[in-house]
Amino acid sequence: MDGDFRQTFVREPAGLKQYPALVLNADYRPLSYYPLSLWPWQEAIKAAFLDRVQIVAEYDQVVRSQRAEFRIPSVVVLKDFVKPQKRVAFTRFNLFLRDEFCCQYCGSKGDLTFDHVVPRSRGGITSWENVVAACSPCNLKKANKTLRQSGMVLARVPRQPLPEEMLAHGRRFPPNHLHESWMDFLYWDTELEA
Repeated sequence: MDGDFRQTFVREPAGLKQYPALVLNADYRPLSYYPLSLWPWQEAIKAAFLDRVQIVAEYDQVVRSQRAEFRIPSVVVLKDFVKPQKRVAFTRFNLFLRDEFCCQYCGSKGDLTFDHVVPRSRGGITSWENVVAACSPCNLKKANKTLRQSGMVLARVPRQPLPEEMLAHGRRFPPNHLHESWMDFLYWDTELEA
């Protein structure tokens, strides 16, 4: 598989609105939980036709070409194993996921932005260790001040997350839509209760 494969599976979010296919690695684990590895149905059919994936579950709906009829895949498994990433990319989504979609100053959810703990004007850099999720009111209150000057306290010291931590966080924040055919494949690598 080509090197930018991981970045291309969610090229067109609008294409995921109807009948997305859950994409599993060759070991039957999702390629990603953050965001969940989904392809538009057109990509899943194309990959199956090119013999790059095995279809393991399908929707009831069909699509037709001039010569054939296909049931739309709901779960596909890659035939070649894609090695998981060793580090977590520093993106806005991953930052919010690390901070569990909560303001790190007041704990509120929603209307999030990000804040530099040490302001950039005071030498702070944009990094995992200096940026946190913050609600707009807290971000405005802290403004260009240090934590001490603002009188604000962080819920957690920011740090670069481990891939395993992000996997656990991603499981707690699934996408709005989870098709029932996906459930058997989403939690295979979770520890069973005794």
